[in-house]
Amino acid sequence: MTARPGDIDSAAIDSAAIDRAAGVLRGGGLVAFPTETVYGLGADAADGAAVTRVFQVKGRPPSHPLIVHLAGAEHLGDWAEDVPAPARLLAERFWPGPLTLVLRRGPRVPLETTGGLDTVAVRVPAHPVALALLSAFGGGIAAPSANRFGSVSPTMAGHVRAELGDAVDVVLDGGPCQVGVESTIVDATGETLSILRPGGVTREDLETALGHPLTVPSTSRVRVPGQHPSHYAPRARVVLVEPEQVIAEAEHAQESGHQVGVLLPAGLADAEVKAHAVVAVPASMPAYARQLYGFLRELDQRGCDLIVASLPQEAGLGLAIANRLRRAAGPRSGRA
Repeated sequence: MTARPGDIDSAAIDSAAIDRAAGVLRGGGLVAFPTETVYGLGADAADGAAVTRVFQVKGRPPSHPLIVHLAGAEHLGDWAEDVPAPARLLAERFWPGPLTLVLRRGPRVPLETTGGLDTVAVRVPAHPVALALLSAFGGGIAAPSANRFGSVSPTMAGHVRAELGDAVDVVLDGGPCQVGVESTIVDATGETLSILRPGGVTREDLETALGHPLTVPSTSRVRVPGQHPSHYAPRARVVLVEPEQVIAEAEHAQESGHQVGVLLPAGLADAEVKAHAVVAVPASMPAYARQLYGFLRELDQRGCDLIVASLPQEAGLGLAIANRLRRAAGPRSGRA
């Protein structure tokens, strides 16, 4: 990362540094900060003008709502109304953590933050720097991922400055993100809860907490982050095939003139592949999730124009990884 005078690295993050970053937010500025999932591009969630700047910096359509980050579940009533008992149960069980709840918008939430919707997405992040910033700021921080709209999310501070440059007032470097994929989004506005985006809290853990199954609908009446057909995408085009077809597909594309990057399934880790760049993915789904976006960035940086990958088993964090890879392979037309 090319540091700026206002940037604060992990060794220098103390209460004074956090107070300075909170002051930037109070002044309508933008602060990139670490969460356990990815780095967020934060603004005062109650300041419509500051939130509008987030959309402008990202190139994000203003109809795409942002997630409001809170210091604790006790602040939920400040931002949402009519919180149902199952949502409160999930908040108690999984906050702080990578779970976002979609609820009825409270009166203090500007429509800029919700993309014009009467719902609001809220969560409490599980990262000491994020929680310290939220506590010092004393309000909600609206924060999508700190990258250009539709591209690979940042899991290290260096990714933020490299992609957004001087448009961010301060970057707080809290080290690499430990979950690596975004939060799970649960719609709690209807009679039954449903998962709108798989993420860092697994479907299985949610169902255990609630005591009943949850659906993961392919479409939703509620707009939430991560629903664009092409999202989380590297510059290289992503092609998804069955695991046993990865090597043949990659070698055929390489012979056809592409600079091919390969996300090699764990079961083929020892195989030789004639390709421009090969990354062997971990067998552990938590490790794969933590490194997925880094792998995609690495293959871009190594000059690949096409990436061949396969989907993992869609259980546990594999569901979130598969979701991100499908979006990364989605049609690019009209993507910002």
